[in-house]
Amino acid sequence: MPNYRRALTAGGIYFFTANLLRRHGNDLLVREIDLLRRTVREVRSRHPFIIHGWVVLPEHLHCLLELPADDMDYALRWRLIKSGFSKGLPMQERRSPVRQRRGERGIWQRRFWEHLIRDEADYRAHMDYVHINPVKHGLVQRVSDWPYSTFHRLVAEGVYPPDWAGGVEAGG
Repeated sequence: MPNYRRALTAGGIYFFTANLLRRHGNDLLVREIDLLRRTVREVRSRHPFIIHGWVVLPEHLHCLLELPADDMDYALRWRLIKSGFSKGLPMQERRSPVRQRRGERGIWQRRFWEHLIRDEADYRAHMDYVHINPVKHGLVQRVSDWPYSTFHRLVAEGVYPPDWAGGVEAGG
């Protein structure tokens, strides 16, 4: 089994990407957005974290989360989010023999990608990446048109102007 090296820093701010197992043509995350939101709320109530930025796309998500000062266990939080979301869905997905033997669902890719934020410039770059992602993937023409994002909350808080990256063409 591979030995993945993870950056573990108590109280750290991390950028995460989590992907569905079957990405092509899959809109499960936005179709089941209420379940995802409920699951995140439940996990957050038992294992606190601060959401700095979050975007949910049809088949993957990105977020910046901050852990409590005395905690570095983001893997627990992701395991609970992914399993809680999966358990809330009827078992209709195709599962490989390996997943069947392990009792795993066929919803999420097994792991997630994480990056420990190093400084303010790194933080800003990842926050912008999170919020521009729906435009980058051609889902909308303007960031403000995507409903599954913390962008709207951050506009209300004065972090971003309402027209931030407005008119940016997909891929630009």
